[in-house]
Amino acid sequence: MQSRRTFLRLAAMSVPGCAALAAAPGVRLGVQTYSFREWLGKPGDITDELIAAMRQLGITECEMWEPTLQPPALLPPSSGDAYREGVRKWRLGSGLDDIKAHAARLTAAGIRVFAFNYGLDDQCTDEEVNRGIEMTHALGAKVMTVSTTLTMAKRAVPFFEKDGLILALHGHSNVSDPNQFATPASFTAGLAMSRRYRVNLDIGHFTAGGFDAVEFIHTHHDRITNLHIKDRKKNDGPNMPFGQGDTPITAVLQLLKREHYPIPAYIEYEYSGSGTATEEVGKCLAYARAALAVTRWSMVPNGADPSEAVALMDTLSPKRMYSVTGWPLSSSSIARRSAMQLDPISR
Repeated sequence: MQSRRTFLRLAAMSVPGCAALAAAPGVRLGVQTYSFREWLGKPGDITDELIAAMRQLGITECEMWEPTLQPPALLPPSSGDAYREGVRKWRLGSGLDDIKAHAARLTAAGIRVFAFNYGLDDQCTDEEVNRGIEMTHALGAKVMTVSTTLTMAKRAVPFFEKDGLILALHGHSNVSDPNQFATPASFTAGLAMSRRYRVNLDIGHFTAGGFDAVEFIHTHHDRITNLHIKDRKKNDGPNMPFGQGDTPITAVLQLLKREHYPIPAYIEYEYSGSGTATEEVGKCLAYARAALAVTRWSMVPNGADPSEAVALMDTLSPKRMYSVTGWPLSSSSIARRSAMQLDPISR
């Protein structure tokens, strides 16, 4: 098994002129601004720092985490009552004007806010739900992403049905609480609540919860707004540097590339890195771009040696191989692999 560094080097070597490891055409990479949480609480807002970091990283779109636009006096975020009440007062007070001012600066810099990650918790008043919708529109975003409960999602249905804005449900890995979005069944229940509801799938949390992100995306791609790309261990394990966890990052990105799914993939840096936020997001982006640049790697484990691809493909039936890789097979290969009866899909 090769290291993450070796994987990136091999990826760059395998594609002529790939010094910059540009993303594959049609696959949109961006960042969830939660990745820059280390800047919160500093004097002044951080919008200019966000713009500078995204320019340095070569990305032009993001999912905007609400606290990155809140006044420094409110930050850093906490679960305390004082912080929650301060957020409510800001939202219903100067919040909308503040958001409009941030939006103007982002637009002038050529930064697109695809989605607004709003804190739609159970404590939200009706006025806060409406204000979140207004803020999302003010940012020019077409989607509001939320980490919320099934109870709150059901309560919010009339607001999004009336306005028409898309609400995307974000999950974590708390599979023991039936009121949390974490399992495939919980997302299915959420999607059934409203024609305006979608899924904002975090492939790291989904993997940590014990589920197959590739299968879920393939099945529900038309109801997914965007992905959070991170690497976590299974069994509710920790966040890891890309290539060191169990999350099928390469397989997911190759699926988007092969099937031309119009689903943006946003880096969410959440592990404990040794560098600055910008440096660590840069490492994550390099890994993602390498995964997209290398051909015929959609089923190779993250960080694997290219020589392992042949052995891995030989363990798959033609139906399973084609469903995941899209590679054409000869009739002799089909006959040989069919005889192996190693088809987890048909079984």
